[in-house]
Amino acid sequence: MNSRKHLLQPILDSYRESGGINHVDRSNLPSKNAVATLSEDLLHLLFPGFFSDEPVSSEELPEAAQEIIDKIADQLEAAISVSLREANASENDLRVKAASITERFFAGIPGVRALLKTDVEAAYAGDPAARSLEEIVLAYPGLEAVAIQRVAHLLYKEEVPLLPRMMTEWAHSRTGIDIHPGAAIGSHFFIDHGTGVVIGETCVIGNRVKLYHGVTLGARSFQKDEQGAIIKGLRRHPRVEDDVTIYPNGIILGGDTTIGARSTIGANVFLMKSIPPDTLLVRGEQIQSRLDKKSGQKRETVTVQISQDEIDFII
Repeated sequence: MNSRKHLLQPILDSYRESGGINHVDRSNLPSKNAVATLSEDLLHLLFPGFFSDEPVSSEELPEAAQEIIDKIADQLEAAISVSLREANASENDLRVKAASITERFFAGIPGVRALLKTDVEAAYAGDPAARSLEEIVLAYPGLEAVAIQRVAHLLYKEEVPLLPRMMTEWAHSRTGIDIHPGAAIGSHFFIDHGTGVVIGETCVIGNRVKLYHGVTLGARSFQKDEQGAIIKGLRRHPRVEDDVTIYPNGIILGGDTTIGARSTIGANVFLMKSIPPDTLLVRGEQIQSRLDKKSGQKRETVTVQISQDEIDFII
């Protein structure tokens, strides 16, 4: 075999020249494999019996749940401790803080499960192709992406770095649905099909919202400081109020943009300003009224007609 020592030096030189993508002589980082295992185990905890190789009976559930809680707690404390590691913090302080966050995380799990129950119900009610609740839990990528986002959101609120984003990116890689852990999402949330959906960090989504594939709730622009660097932490993604439906490839941008309650955004609409409640926004079609689902009565709506020539009207 020919010697390959001549290949080493140019690569070592690149390590010195491009140091921003090295992580050596510093504290360890969360393992992507460990985060993947943690996320898989969290699905077992959230949906007992659905992701197990063997059936779980009611009698076995307490023991099975305790086992998975103990496993996740160990994994989570280790991952949080690594994520929180600071140069001046002792290992003992990190472990104590990680243990405290882990306790609060598990206290939030019943609330997450209550929300996920409404998400499953929304999917079953909103998709005529759904044959059972079991099908939704096992076969709908939107539910999996939302489930991981909801637990990652608990860690995001605790200001744990790295780990929440790694969890949602794990779900993104499996489902094609990219939801930032910072997004605040209400109950009865349904992503139909889901491929290509993007939801940004500061997005706020109300109750009973339905999104189709290709929807983007993104940022319009980024404010910069005097040095030209992007200012972090500002609100930059839309607010979507209750009972809104956004059809495929709808793109809604901007932190000042609000989609009013009970509105419908048609397919392929590109929007960068707020619309009032009860708006029907479509391309190339004028619709004068809508049927109220609860009362069965027609109610007037604010309708905006869009064509290729008129697209500047809404942006």
